[in-house]
Amino acid sequence: MALAGRSLPRLTEATFTPERTRLVLEAICEQAGLDSTGAELLRHQTNAVFRLAVEPVIVKVARPNIQHTAAVVSLVEWVSQHEVPSVRLLSGIQQPLEVAGCGVTLWRYLPPTRVVAAGDIAGPLRALHDVPPPPLPLPELDALGAIHRSIQASTIISAYERGVLLRRWSQLVDAVPGLRFDGPSRLIHGDPQHRNTLWDKANDRAVLCDWDSAAIGPVEWDLVTIEVHCRRFGFPEQEYEDFCARYGRDIREWEGFAVMRDLRELRMVTTNARKSAAGSPQAAEVQRRIAALEAGEGLRWSIL
Repeated sequence: MALAGRSLPRLTEATFTPERTRLVLEAICEQAGLDSTGAELLRHQTNAVFRLAVEPVIVKVARPNIQHTAAVVSLVEWVSQHEVPSVRLLSGIQQPLEVAGCGVTLWRYLPPTRVVAAGDIAGPLRALHDVPPPPLPLPELDALGAIHRSIQASTIISAYERGVLLRRWSQLVDAVPGLRFDGPSRLIHGDPQHRNTLWDKANDRAVLCDWDSAAIGPVEWDLVTIEVHCRRFGFPEQEYEDFCARYGRDIREWEGFAVMRDLRELRMVTTNARKSAAGSPQAAEVQRRIAALEAGEGLRWSIL
């Protein structure tokens, strides 16, 4: 659904900046009858995420030319019908919306009434993995392809750094086909982690959010994502142990763990290498991670 009204130029990767996405926010709120006054920018990496100050609403502006926002809306509606704990879309407005070439979605705001721990993610994630694949046009997980595209598209890395990443990618191209997964491909979240889980106080449970990376693929991808986030971002070991106990599986015991771990970490590094602006703190963090990968160091990462 394209909104009429304020005319804004189409954004590009280069112009997807906080200043420009705030204009998109204002245009969306104007058309949807919402008040954007004092809206707070929560994140500006994969998407621009704003919290309205006047109403309990989150506005998510996707990067330009991303075509999957309609699929995300359909998926969230489907998983909610199948009792997978998920954040809900704002009712009463046909979604997704579009302004300046960016897909926009509106969500119920869940205030941070308590900290989400890794163990809290286990229940919603297990519920997700237990549902059948939905009758929706979801992509197949293609981590190797996404990594290679990000390496080629990044404008912040040097030729040397690009070579480091391509060598690691090439090693994984040889290793990944030999992985033996514990079951068929399922519906996966794609990026389950602390910041993609919210606490729903009204229902006293954690709920999944940020469904942009949802795909059909092995559950091991989701499970190794939890392990990487807990280890790389310095969460207590007991948190991860609690997740394993509540989910019912420790991915570190799987024979393919090391390959999947390296694949997941390279995807995280290269995705941010593509999205970060030159000279930004995000770019510096990406380059720090690349140096540590080349040196074989178990560096603690800073959250982007």
